[in-house]
Amino acid sequence: MLCTDSSVLALAAITLHRLYVTEQLSMAEIARRQTCSASTVRRQLHASAIPIRPRGPNVTQRRFGTSGPRAWSADLAWVVGLMASDGNLARAGHALSLTSNDVELLDSVRGILGIDNKLGRVCGGWGTACHRLQWRDRTFHGWLMEIGLTPRKSLTLGPPAIPDEYFADFLRGCIDGDGTILVYTDRHHAARKSTYVYQRLYVSLVSASRPFLDWVQGTVARLRGVRGTIYDKSGRRHRPMWTLRYAKRESLRLLPWLYAGPERPSLARKRARAEPFMAGPK
Repeated sequence: MLCTDSSVLALAAITLHRLYVTEQLSMAEIARRQTCSASTVRRQLHASAIPIRPRGPNVTQRRFGTSGPRAWSADLAWVVGLMASDGNLARAGHALSLTSNDVELLDSVRGILGIDNKLGRVCGGWGTACHRLQWRDRTFHGWLMEIGLTPRKSLTLGPPAIPDEYFADFLRGCIDGDGTILVYTDRHHAARKSTYVYQRLYVSLVSASRPFLDWVQGTVARLRGVRGTIYDKSGRRHRPMWTLRYAKRESLRLLPWLYAGPERPSLARKRARAEPFMAGPK
């Protein structure tokens, strides 16, 4: 673990230089390897006088050529899932943004992409305060467009080109962005009989694009053998809204697959909800 103790600071500097400069790992990747936070890595980089990489996704330098990525990874697929759910691609200027009420999530994205931009504050749905990460990157923006993400994607998003190997990471990013892991105790019929108490578990993903959810449903069925149910959540809204939901039996098959390996990026509070069910069917 990285430490601020003066007796190991030199060793920490050497280790940091190897991981950050030589191996070109992101701050989030180093943090997971060293079992600390990305902000701790950033402070240690400053303390060790190691220059922070320029603003903009360092993932561009390491993984992208002129026509696409050199190599997918769990980190990259997770970020793409977040961008597909809560992200935005500008029509012009190659600007990108990601909005969330979880600073931890945005900090992880900054670490993975090597972005040092500060977070802004915006007003989310129902008047809630949210945080927004904004940056510009021509190559990353263009690559996201090539694999299927689009401006105004909430209405136009179709099946993006995600490798099967990293689909679970992509889907975990979607759920961290616009999904829910719901756990509660159902006592609705307990008055009739004391044993009529059940623990409910649902994993769901919301989208305004039905073709996108159809593709997610089909891919999960092909890779994991569970189908879930898609239902219309529009209600009286003027814009369409759809929900793909998995009930408890299917969620027990889904969650161990989505959260395989603690080293893979995820939103901590949703992983915490999933962990009690990680011993489900493999």
